[in-house]
Amino acid sequence: MKMNWFDKLTWLLVTLGGLNWGSVGFFKYNVVDHIFGSGSTGAKVVYDIVGLSALWSAYGIVMMAGGMNKK
Repeated sequence: MKMNWFDKLTWLLVTLGGLNWGSVGFFKYNVVDHIFGSGSTGAKVVYDIVGLSALWSAYGIVMMAGGMNKK
């Protein structure tokens, strides 16, 4: 399956989100909060977009595996 620009963007956002959470886990440093401010609207928007990207990526994985109707 070929990835379109939207799939590539969501993959990038999920990867960056994962790296941010790794930074929080290993170094107790949240890059998003540092840039936008902890609890700010900007940080919330970033987290929302990354979360939606993760949902889209999960949906794509399910569809590539044959969908949810596969028996």
